[in-house]
Amino acid sequence: MGELGGFMKIHRVNGRKRPIPERVRDFEEYVFPADEPVLREQGARCMDCGIPFCHNGCPLGNLIPDWNDLVYRERWPEAIRALHATNNFPEFTGRICPAPCEAACVLDINDDPVTIKQIEQSIIDRAWEEGWVKPQPPATRSDKTVAVVGSGPAGMAAAQELNRFGHTVTLFERNTHAGGLLRFGVPDFKLEKWIVQRRVDQMIEEGVDVRCGVDVGADVTGDQLREQFDAVVLAIGSTIPRDLPVPGREFDGVHFAMEYLELRNRWVGGEYREGTPITAADKHVVIIGGGDTGADCLGNSHREGPKSVTQLELLPQPPDTRPEDLTPWPQWPLIMRTSGAHEEGGDREFSVMTTHFEGEDGRVKRLHGHHVDAPPSFEKIDGSEFSIDCDLALLAMGFLHPQHEGVVEQLGVQFDGRGNVDAPEPDYMSSVPGVFAAGDARRGQSLIVWGINEGRQCARAVDRWLHGIGQEAEGADLVDLLAAANR
Repeated sequence: MGELGGFMKIHRVNGRKRPIPERVRDFEEYVFPADEPVLREQGARCMDCGIPFCHNGCPLGNLIPDWNDLVYRERWPEAIRALHATNNFPEFTGRICPAPCEAACVLDINDDPVTIKQIEQSIIDRAWEEGWVKPQPPATRSDKTVAVVGSGPAGMAAAQELNRFGHTVTLFERNTHAGGLLRFGVPDFKLEKWIVQRRVDQMIEEGVDVRCGVDVGADVTGDQLREQFDAVVLAIGSTIPRDLPVPGREFDGVHFAMEYLELRNRWVGGEYREGTPITAADKHVVIIGGGDTGADCLGNSHREGPKSVTQLELLPQPPDTRPEDLTPWPQWPLIMRTSGAHEEGGDREFSVMTTHFEGEDGRVKRLHGHHVDAPPSFEKIDGSEFSIDCDLALLAMGFLHPQHEGVVEQLGVQFDGRGNVDAPEPDYMSSVPGVFAAGDARRGQSLIVWGINEGRQCARAVDRWLHGIGQEAEGADLVDLLAAANR
């Protein structure tokens, strides 16, 4: 794989980024694609390590050394075939996945890992440009029908795979457009929405019936789904956010992060000509939560022109290098991470607990808190109390479980201890026969690669189950024929 000894003489080269003063004035993607000679060199760094731990790091099991080598050898059509063999939507993962594969790269033990994510995105982007990505409708159709509820990464992957297996698939989405959080959560500067729509259009051309604006559980009941379809896949995501029950939470200006992000994505998409009901413009913004959702709020805020932006995190600041005692290679390292949004500005505070909000005339004006000791105690540090101006507070503290009200309760499925749909691997079937679950609705809040992987694996489980129904029916027909002959 790659150039013999290439990893010893070729250094990692990350993608160039647009200048910060330029990119914060728009919502376009800010990372430039690499030139082909650079990509060939980066592919050459793949070191034929014998046991490619990057496979283990990637939930999809991507054939990473294979397509690294194919890019190095300029065999691009073969590279996209290898990439699509395990990943339905590499243009999504190549842009927004945190790349656990790179953390598991053998080179990461004592050097910089291969630029796996950069190469992945370059392969699929070139494949679209060259016209190598085409609709793949099934050659034949079964007599089975499947409803997939939710059009995020898991739902899209499940629907596409089941359709390619030959089943008739209907993909339901309660929002105005398909894509789930890819459409209404992830900002355009990380993933432009025409890229999502391009895949939706491909699925439609392949024969998937995509129905947006249909709230399953209200417009269509769980009983109706079971009557009309042979199988149902719940891929509704983990949508119930973790709240912050402190005094002042009721003030105007204190919102869940997704309330803000969805409105901003709709504004970028042209649904709002003026402003949006929630805006960071000319405000002191405080983001509570240090994860990806918080970083997305940070990047959006920069592009609105706030007075200030502060991001608060309950946990301590991670170290700059991999702590071998906590997250040894090839595990995902617990280290300090700086996203593109953090590069653009704002303050970050760690080990902070919010105690209450202060307001005037029903609107939030200040946030009060204090610093805490490291977990598990989180004890208050004496004398660490503080307060900061806060005209907009965004709660980005993660998600608890899928929405239970509606179709989930109507179908009567059981939940696990965290409130997710209980649908164990490898069958992905819930407690209700014929009702399956995949993605965040089943495993809890997770990464896009886990969503795509779960959608693919769930589709295989549904296909096996549907074939079992057919075999049982054929067996029953044979018994009836034999009985008739004996009579």
